Amino acid sequence: MESTAQSLRIDGARLWASLMEMARIGATPAGGCNRQALTDEDKRGRDLFLQWCREIGCEIRIDRMGNIFVRRAGSEPDAPPVVTGSHLDTQPTGGKFDGVYGVLAGLEVLRTLEDQGVRTRAPLELVVWTNEEGARFSPAMIGSGVWAGEFSLEYGHGRADKSGATIGEELRRIGYLGEEPAEPKPIAAAFEAHIEQGPILEKKNEVIGVVTGVQGIRWYDVTFHGTPCHAGPTPMADRRDPVQALALLCERLYSEVKAYGDDARMTCGDLRAEPGSRNTVPEKVVLALDLRHPQPAGLEHLHRTLYRMADQVEEATGVSIDVREEWHSPPVVFDSHCIEAVDAAAKALGYSHRKMVSGAGHDSVYVSRVAPVSMIFVPCAGGLSHNEAESAEPDHLEAGCNVLLQAMLARAGTAS
Repeated sequence: MESTAQSLRIDGARLWASLMEMARIGATPAGGCNRQALTDEDKRGRDLFLQWCREIGCEIRIDRMGNIFVRRAGSEPDAPPVVTGSHLDTQPTGGKFDGVYGVLAGLEVLRTLEDQGVRTRAPLELVVWTNEEGARFSPAMIGSGVWAGEFSLEYGHGRADKSGATIGEELRRIGYLGEEPAEPKPIAAAFEAHIEQGPILEKKNEVIGVVTGVQGIRWYDVTFHGTPCHAGPTPMADRRDPVQALALLCERLYSEVKAYGDDARMTCGDLRAEPGSRNTVPEKVVLALDLRHPQPAGLEHLHRTLYRMADQVEEATGVSIDVREEWHSPPVVFDSHCIEAVDAAAKALGYSHRKMVSGAGHDSVYVSRVAPVSMIFVPCAGGLSHNEAESAEPDHLEAGCNVLLQAMLARAGTAS
């Protein structure tokens, strides 16, 4: 049975067809997807996914954060399962592959085993995590975060979108507020397949990224408090303009981040001016800021630099600046045995591959706190993601899914 399992390959055409069918839910005119967490579109995506899982006879559980767990029984039902999965929610102008590839690659693994009558020793589980993107509800990865114990259930249910709707309310509205406790059980190993969301694999002409960890991330809300006044009569020198302070802080911080090295990242992802009138100097500007670095010391340096420069700009402009940390996800190192399982599968299958650190956050960050984890990357065109033009080659997606299949079989074993 082991030799038979090693020769198994997934159905690449079926995987692609499933991705394209899911992409029709929330499809945007520019060719991307808008399936933000717990919207009607997210519900339709979840419903379709569960329909596919029921067709192959899987057991389904939903926890109190709306995380979906799909189980294929093993010959040793009490053995800790080998887990895979990702997320179905997207950015407002997201693509067809971010997150959803990891879910449907896991589904294709289960379909392939069912087609070939292969039974694993340990059970297999496929997970859909709630609100990985953090686009509608902040912070990101909150479904896996509550499950792993990073956040309380009350905190998770209470997170609100810009309209004031909360996760708890929206889970109930779309029918995905489950009864299962949102807490981990023993897991033998976990793998997440994903597009790289960066350009390295494509530039190196390599097919598989063997992911050894995830760089650290810190999110901030930076609020600049000025004095509202008329745009015409008030001389520039007499203003306490929060936008001027914003521009000065961003200029200095961008320069520092660029000088600190290629591993440092800074993103200003959202800006809001109040009261938001064209001919009034704003009273307040709120910046959503994202800082990243793969090393703890590097991330801490960027963190201290932000606070130091905010104090300097406050003094220089007279604009009061409040920096509030919204989220901190420290750098993560994945499990060496799971990394080796991915590496060995890529070698055995003859795919070019490299070990690499993920620049983006993933649910595997929180899963890794309670279980051994690694990830599998495949290239995406131009490294472009969180974009409607996001694109991946069918052959690469098939390759990543074959690596996922073999890595999971290596950890789960096959029934004799």
